[in-house]
Amino acid sequence: MLAAERRQMIIDIANKDKRVLVSELSHKFQVTEETIRRDLEKLEKEGVLTRTYGGAIMNRHSNEDLPFYTRHATNLHIKQEIAQKALSYIHNGDTLMMDPSTSSIELLKILNMRQGLTVITSSIILQEFAASGHQIISTGGTLRAPSMSLVGTVAHETARKYHVDKFIMSCKALSLDHGIMDSNEAECELKRKMIQQAEQVILLADHTKFDRTAFVHLSHFDNIDVVITDQEPSDPWKQLFQEHEIELIY
Repeated sequence: MLAAERRQMIIDIANKDKRVLVSELSHKFQVTEETIRRDLEKLEKEGVLTRTYGGAIMNRHSNEDLPFYTRHATNLHIKQEIAQKALSYIHNGDTLMMDPSTSSIELLKILNMRQGLTVITSSIILQEFAASGHQIISTGGTLRAPSMSLVGTVAHETARKYHVDKFIMSCKALSLDHGIMDSNEAECELKRKMIQQAEQVILLADHTKFDRTAFVHLSHFDNIDVVITDQEPSDPWKQLFQEHEIELIY
């Protein structure tokens, strides 16, 4: 097993159990405890975990602006499941805006099952979609390397030019008290502009985003039309979505 694969499995375990122990991971992966400590040290530097005596705990607060490929590897199978659910809302000929989130990228990967789409995105991960047959429009703008995204005045001006059928977005956290939250102000500003330009806003958020907070308030729930997640939310969440007339898919 490659080290990167082992660290991804450690992230998955930590997401599920909220904590991991060096001794248990050493036994599970049949490697030395020192190897596991190096894995945990790397994940701590990336902001995923916080090391504790004998192990590590999952970071609960979502202020961390994690690198794109770290986020992409986290809960990948769940994001793919959510993308499959979201595909049913995309129809031939739709015009779309999509944020640079890893959940949106997973949906982009399966849009070849639709025809005649126009996709406007601030992501720079576009090489593999060159042969998709869809019209792909980049917002342009200033590169944010950690998130592999484009922000700033140029990106805003591009977004203002278009009125689209749907905006597909994700976030870092969902709070009953504070709304939809993210970790970077520049990206939030662009997402708010895209919300204004869309007839329908679809939020992709796996269960780990619920009941968390992040640094920047992105939006109130009354801007959202559909929430697609992977597990049934708690009753307070279902009540909130009902009050805001948000369609819930899980």
